Amino acid sequence: MNQQIPEKFAACIGIDWGDEAHYVSLLAADGQQVEHHKLEHKPAALAQWLSDLQRRFPGQQLAVALEQSRGALVYALMSHQFLVLYPVNPKALAKFRETFYLSGAKDDPVDSDLLLELLTLHRNRLRAWQPDDELTRTITLMVEHRRRLVNMQTRLTNQLSSLLKLYFPQALPWAGDLATVQACDFLQRWPTLAKLQQTTATKLRQFYRAHGCRKPLVIEARLEQIPTALPLTTDGAVITASVVMVQALTAQLRPLLASLKQLDKQIAELFATHDDQEIFSSFPGAGPVLAPRLLVAFGTNRERFSSAQEMQQLSGIAPVIERSGKSCFIHRRFACPKFLRQSFHEFAAQSLRWCPWARLYYHQQRQRGSAHHTAVRSLAFRWIRIIYRCWQTRELYNEDFYQQALHKRGSALARQLLPPEVPA
Repeated sequence: MNQQIPEKFAACIGIDWGDEAHYVSLLAADGQQVEHHKLEHKPAALAQWLSDLQRRFPGQQLAVALEQSRGALVYALMSHQFLVLYPVNPKALAKFRETFYLSGAKDDPVDSDLLLELLTLHRNRLRAWQPDDELTRTITLMVEHRRRLVNMQTRLTNQLSSLLKLYFPQALPWAGDLATVQACDFLQRWPTLAKLQQTTATKLRQFYRAHGCRKPLVIEARLEQIPTALPLTTDGAVITASVVMVQALTAQLRPLLASLKQLDKQIAELFATHDDQEIFSSFPGAGPVLAPRLLVAFGTNRERFSSAQEMQQLSGIAPVIERSGKSCFIHRRFACPKFLRQSFHEFAAQSLRWCPWARLYYHQQRQRGSAHHTAVRSLAFRWIRIIYRCWQTRELYNEDFYQQALHKRGSALARQLLPPEVPA
């Protein structure tokens, strides 16, 4: 293997981060042999190794290849200015490993060598990692944590719904949305139909009003249904066991709802102080949840993407075209950051409610035979071009301006849209 160190760097390093130990392969610019080191899984060991590198290569930059773009190793190395990090996709490393080791066995020392080889021989295909500012990275982590909490909430409410259908299905409409404090309070107070029917109409009316239900017709309809409702089952074993589980699920759900509310508040406060807040808030349908997610999708480095197409491909919104001989197969992209793709997909779906041309475009795709999610992805593909342009030029999205552009281009959508009002 003829490895050469790029002139810019005094050495190239491949690191494979493990749970118990970390393996390092280092090739210095003035060396011929690859050096191998094993570091203990201790902050002190990593700090000592970094200190030794600085003394050995004073005032010089080192290139580091690692198998992640986020995590403990990146967070430990990112603050050291003399290191230039080159994250390698784990799937890319796995394919590279299979090329030379057909058994498919994963071995940490070998992986550090392969990372070093990728860095020295194929650095032109790798992109140096440039972290966003602290505020953007904070919002990034918080919106991702929020998604995890939402997933936990969904799992709990799905379990709760399945359980209620087993012995107390009437609670689903009477308790309201299960992902609310009202539903938790309702089920903890009245976990069975029998207990609910022992309560007076006055107390039930007070309960609903105390939880913000201001629709008298809805409340009265529920009060009429409750006294005459019949139980789905009278089996004591099923009811007793189900009540225990309902109480356990609501006990988990209540603090989760409070945490989500607090996290939403913190995200909103941070997002309001960001320089690009107005840009991403200007897109129809973004709102307090999706606007921060669009912000962190693009970040603050305007040189990160040379075109909107790069983001379309990275996010998985752009389709994959496979050709073999005379056959051509188009399918959606599977290898992509799932949360990133989800952000654009959900935003495109929300824009249908607020954006006339987006709604027309979606129906146009459906009329051509596209399924719902395919049509939404197609709309997201179009939205990424628009968001990218606004992000690059630092301009707010203007619905009238975009519709005028559609009319000027003679777009098929423009023929179905009313001509926008041109300001005098």
